[in-house]
Amino acid sequence: MVGKSRRPVWLPLPQEVGEAILKYLSMTRPVCAVLEVFVCDKAPHRPLGMTTVKGIAQRAIDRAGVVSPTKGAHVFRHSVATTLVRAGATLDEIGVLLRHASRDTTAIYAKVDLAALHLIAQPWPEPAP
Repeated sequence: MVGKSRRPVWLPLPQEVGEAILKYLSMTRPVCAVLEVFVCDKAPHRPLGMTTVKGIAQRAIDRAGVVSPTKGAHVFRHSVATTLVRAGATLDEIGVLLRHASRDTTAIYAKVDLAALHLIAQPWPEPAP
């Protein structure tokens, strides 16, 4: 896999995802000379572009009834980062998964639940007299 920075990254593929891709390749994907795995289902068969992926994401978000100020594919990146933070993952671990070069970039994606922090935050100690 190659991210925005064009750095190759190898990530594990869950078994069920691999099986779903094999099923797509053997039963659903149109026969064509395109090397990319996912292609448009109508001729001319070409790799899925950014606009197509954005449209797929928007329709999935709408079908799920999710209320979000934005509805592009990046919503999924933000959601997974936030979910991982809540599950105890570190920003460095999340950054590796999202292929970020900078921890600061990961911090933007991994929103922190401020309401939950208020529940566990301790009062600031008063200075000693």
